[in-house]
Amino acid sequence: MQTAPIKPMKPWFQVIDDLGDHLDWEEFFGNDNPVELDIGCGRGMFLFNSAVANPDVNYLGLEIDYREGRRAASRLLKRELPNARVIGGDCKVVLSGMVKKHSVRAAHVYYPDPWWKKRHHKRRLFTQEFADLLAEIVEYDGQVHSWSDVADLFDIIRDLMDGHSQFSTQTPPPLNQPEHDLDYQTSFDRKKRQMGLPVFRGLWQRTGKKN
Repeated sequence: MQTAPIKPMKPWFQVIDDLGDHLDWEEFFGNDNPVELDIGCGRGMFLFNSAVANPDVNYLGLEIDYREGRRAASRLLKRELPNARVIGGDCKVVLSGMVKKHSVRAAHVYYPDPWWKKRHHKRRLFTQEFADLLAEIVEYDGQVHSWSDVADLFDIIRDLMDGHSQFSTQTPPPLNQPEHDLDYQTSFDRKKRQMGLPVFRGLWQRTGKKN
């Protein structure tokens, strides 16, 4: 009895070390469509749903946990989605040296790890350095979206972004009322909202004009 051949994970999942010094979006995706990043994409619900709903937009998930990144990529692989990819590794490495300045239409950061213990706070994603990296890679008039279920952490995110000279604070769109289990922003969003926990949401627009 013959079995179907196993499809290779590449190009849906790649690691930083395999990508060279920089990412050329047209070469990476094979087209010049706008690019949006899902930073900390986890299991890939947002990545998958967005790629299906918006075939003329390219989506790149960044995930430091290779196992989770591969799970996200497996969703994309099953549908052979041409407009979504996952890179495994530290997102700061990608953002600080591999992404062309002002080449990303939007950055999405949903439910970043709060790193509860005080000695681990330095591992939190949102810092002044990270906000500055977002300002470097997001195009003028582009957007940054971030959600959290942790009030204290969201206060830090909001203070960094509201106080950043290169972003203006916007009003997030209304929160959707899910029609089914896949109609959430992320799998973590589903878990928290089904528990009845509040969701704190932020939206910021990159200011300035191209020279």
